[in-house]
Amino acid sequence: MFRARRRTVITAATVAAVLLAGALAVTLLTQGNGNASDSMIEYPAGHRPLAPDFTATSLTGTPIKFASYRGKTVVLNFWGSWCPPCRDEAPTLEAVAQQYAPKGVAFLGDDVADTPVNALVFDRGASISYPSVNDPGYANVQDFSQVAPISDTPTTVVIDRTGHVAGMVLGAATYADLTTLLRDAAVTR
Repeated sequence: MFRARRRTVITAATVAAVLLAGALAVTLLTQGNGNASDSMIEYPAGHRPLAPDFTATSLTGTPIKFASYRGKTVVLNFWGSWCPPCRDEAPTLEAVAQQYAPKGVAFLGDDVADTPVNALVFDRGASISYPSVNDPGYANVQDFSQVAPISDTPTTVVIDRTGHVAGMVLGAATYADLTTLLRDAAVTR
Protein backbone atom coordinates (compact mmCIF):
# COMPACT_ATOMS: atom_id res chain seq x y z
CA MET A 1 0.00 0.00 0.00
CA PHE A 2 2.89 2.35 0.83
CA ARG A 3 4.47 1.70 -2.63
CA ALA A 4 1.21 2.41 -4.45
CA ARG A 5 0.76 5.67 -2.56
CA ARG A 6 4.40 6.60 -3.25
CA ARG A 7 3.93 5.89 -6.99
CA THR A 8 0.81 8.07 -7.02
CA VAL A 9 2.67 10.95 -5.33
CA ILE A 10 5.61 10.64 -7.74
CA THR A 11 3.30 10.48 -10.76
CA ALA A 12 1.32 13.50 -9.56
CA ALA A 13 4.54 15.44 -8.92
CA THR A 14 5.85 14.56 -12.39
CA VAL A 15 2.61 15.64 -14.06
CA ALA A 16 2.62 18.90 -12.07
CA ALA A 17 6.26 19.55 -13.05
CA VAL A 18 5.51 18.93 -16.74
CA LEU A 19 2.47 21.25 -16.63
CA LEU A 20 4.48 23.94 -14.84
CA ALA A 21 7.31 23.64 -17.37
CA GLY A 22 4.78 23.92 -20.20
CA ALA A 23 3.19 27.00 -18.67
CA LEU A 24 6.63 28.56 -18.20
CA ALA A 25 7.55 27.82 -21.82
CA VAL A 26 4.33 29.40 -23.09
CA THR A 27 4.95 32.45 -20.89
CA LEU A 28 8.52 32.83 -22.13
CA LEU A 29 7.57 32.35 -25.76
CA THR A 30 4.67 34.78 -25.67
CA GLN A 31 6.10 37.49 -23.47
CA GLY A 32 5.95 40.80 -25.19
CA ASN A 33 5.87 44.52 -24.83
CA GLY A 34 2.76 46.02 -23.30
CA ASN A 35 2.29 48.04 -26.50
CA ALA A 36 2.22 44.97 -28.70
CA SER A 37 -0.79 42.81 -29.47
CA ASP A 38 -1.77 39.52 -27.92
CA SER A 39 -1.16 37.86 -31.28
CA MET A 40 2.58 38.51 -31.07
CA ILE A 41 4.96 35.72 -30.09
CA GLU A 42 8.57 36.40 -29.11
CA TYR A 43 11.27 33.79 -28.75
CA PRO A 44 14.00 34.65 -26.24
CA ALA A 45 17.59 34.60 -27.47
CA GLY A 46 19.00 31.12 -27.11
CA HIS A 47 15.56 29.55 -27.57
CA ARG A 48 14.84 30.62 -31.13
CA PRO A 49 14.05 27.97 -33.74
CA LEU A 50 16.14 27.93 -36.90
CA ALA A 51 14.22 29.27 -39.89
CA PRO A 52 14.03 26.76 -42.75
CA ASP A 53 15.84 27.49 -45.97
CA PHE A 54 13.95 27.63 -49.26
CA THR A 55 14.32 28.60 -52.88
CA ALA A 56 11.28 29.98 -54.65
CA THR A 57 10.35 32.04 -57.67
CA SER A 58 9.52 35.70 -57.23
CA LEU A 59 6.30 37.13 -58.60
CA THR A 60 8.33 38.46 -61.54
CA GLY A 61 9.93 35.08 -62.27
CA THR A 62 13.33 35.54 -60.59
CA PRO A 63 14.65 32.75 -58.33
CA ILE A 64 15.07 33.84 -54.70
CA LYS A 65 17.20 31.85 -52.29
CA PHE A 66 16.37 32.51 -48.65
CA ALA A 67 19.98 31.62 -47.80
CA SER A 68 21.06 34.83 -49.55
CA TYR A 69 19.41 36.78 -46.71
CA ARG A 70 21.66 35.25 -44.01
CA GLY A 71 23.42 37.89 -41.96
CA LYS A 72 20.45 40.25 -42.21
CA THR A 73 17.38 40.59 -40.09
CA VAL A 74 14.45 39.51 -42.29
CA VAL A 75 10.75 40.25 -42.00
CA LEU A 76 8.93 37.47 -43.86
CA ASN A 77 5.23 38.12 -44.44
CA PHE A 78 2.88 35.30 -45.49
CA TRP A 79 0.02 36.93 -47.41
CA GLY A 80 -2.41 36.69 -50.31
CA SER A 81 -4.08 39.31 -52.49
CA TRP A 82 -7.41 37.61 -51.70
CA CYS A 83 -6.96 38.16 -47.93
CA PRO A 84 -8.63 41.33 -46.48
CA PRO A 85 -6.36 41.55 -43.37
CA CYS A 86 -3.34 41.18 -45.69
CA ARG A 87 -4.54 44.15 -47.71
CA ASP A 88 -5.12 46.13 -44.51
CA GLU A 89 -1.60 45.52 -43.16
CA ALA A 90 0.25 46.19 -46.44
CA PRO A 91 0.74 49.97 -45.88
CA THR A 92 2.16 49.30 -42.40
CA LEU A 93 4.58 46.67 -43.70
CA GLU A 94 5.76 49.00 -46.46
CA ALA A 95 6.23 51.90 -44.03
CA VAL A 96 8.28 49.75 -41.64
CA ALA A 97 10.26 48.34 -44.59
CA GLN A 98 11.19 51.88 -45.64
CA GLN A 99 12.05 52.88 -42.06
CA TYR A 100 14.24 49.84 -41.34
CA ALA A 101 15.95 49.36 -44.73
CA PRO A 102 18.80 51.72 -43.71
CA LYS A 103 19.34 49.52 -40.64
CA GLY A 104 19.93 46.45 -42.81
CA VAL A 105 16.50 44.86 -42.41
CA ALA A 106 15.23 43.00 -45.47
CA PHE A 107 11.54 42.39 -46.16
CA LEU A 108 10.26 39.46 -48.17
CA GLY A 109 6.71 38.42 -48.94
CA ASP A 110 5.43 34.87 -49.42
CA ASP A 111 2.28 35.05 -51.52
CA VAL A 112 0.18 31.97 -50.80
CA ALA A 113 -2.64 30.34 -52.77
CA ASP A 114 -2.53 33.10 -55.34
CA THR A 115 -1.48 33.72 -58.92
CA PRO A 116 1.54 35.90 -59.68
CA VAL A 117 -0.65 38.15 -61.84
CA ASN A 118 -3.14 38.89 -59.02
CA ALA A 119 -0.32 39.32 -56.51
CA LEU A 120 1.62 41.73 -58.76
CA VAL A 121 -1.51 43.83 -59.35
CA PHE A 122 -1.97 44.05 -55.59
CA ASP A 123 1.74 44.80 -54.92
CA ARG A 124 1.81 47.59 -57.48
CA GLY A 125 -1.48 49.07 -56.26
CA ALA A 126 -0.20 49.07 -52.66
CA SER A 127 3.24 50.41 -53.72
CA ILE A 128 5.06 47.47 -52.12
CA SER A 129 8.79 47.88 -52.75
CA TYR A 130 10.12 44.55 -51.47
CA PRO A 131 9.92 41.25 -53.37
CA SER A 132 7.51 38.39 -52.80
CA VAL A 133 7.79 34.77 -53.79
CA ASN A 134 4.92 32.77 -55.23
CA ASP A 135 3.83 29.93 -52.92
CA PRO A 136 0.62 28.59 -54.49
CA GLY A 137 0.74 25.23 -52.68
CA TYR A 138 1.76 26.57 -49.24
CA ALA A 139 5.15 24.78 -49.43
CA ASN A 140 7.02 27.51 -47.51
CA VAL A 141 4.17 27.81 -45.01
CA GLN A 142 4.42 24.08 -44.36
CA ASP A 143 8.21 24.27 -43.89
CA PHE A 144 7.96 27.21 -41.48
CA SER A 145 5.08 25.65 -39.56
CA GLN A 146 7.48 22.87 -38.56
CA VAL A 147 9.36 25.40 -36.38
CA ALA A 148 6.77 28.11 -35.63
CA PRO A 149 2.95 28.16 -35.38
CA ILE A 150 2.07 29.44 -38.85
CA SER A 151 -1.46 28.40 -39.66
CA ASP A 152 -3.17 31.36 -41.30
CA THR A 153 -2.63 34.46 -43.39
CA PRO A 154 -1.46 36.96 -42.71
CA THR A 155 1.43 35.88 -40.52
CA THR A 156 4.63 37.88 -40.24
CA VAL A 157 7.86 36.28 -39.04
CA VAL A 158 10.95 38.21 -37.90
CA ILE A 159 14.17 36.27 -38.43
CA ASP A 160 17.34 37.48 -36.71
CA ARG A 161 20.77 37.86 -38.32
CA THR A 162 21.71 34.30 -37.36
CA GLY A 163 18.75 32.84 -39.25
CA HIS A 164 16.62 32.09 -36.19
CA VAL A 165 12.98 33.04 -35.68
CA ALA A 166 12.98 35.95 -33.20
CA GLY A 167 9.21 36.31 -33.19
CA MET A 168 6.06 36.51 -35.18
CA VAL A 169 2.68 38.17 -35.48
CA LEU A 170 -0.32 35.95 -36.09
CA GLY A 171 -2.86 38.01 -38.01
CA ALA A 172 -2.46 41.55 -39.30
CA ALA A 173 0.78 43.09 -38.08
CA THR A 174 0.71 46.52 -36.47
CA TYR A 175 3.47 49.10 -36.32
CA ALA A 176 3.90 48.40 -32.59
CA ASP A 177 4.18 44.64 -33.20
CA LEU A 178 6.78 45.00 -35.92
CA THR A 179 8.93 47.60 -34.21
CA THR A 180 8.88 45.63 -30.95
CA LEU A 181 9.98 42.44 -32.70
CA LEU A 182 12.66 44.28 -34.67
CA ARG A 183 13.96 45.95 -31.52
CA ASP A 184 14.03 42.64 -29.67
CA ALA A 185 15.76 40.99 -32.63
CA ALA A 186 18.61 43.43 -31.89
CA VAL A 187 18.17 45.53 -35.03
CA THR A 188 18.34 48.86 -33.26
CA ARG A 189 21.03 47.98 -30.72
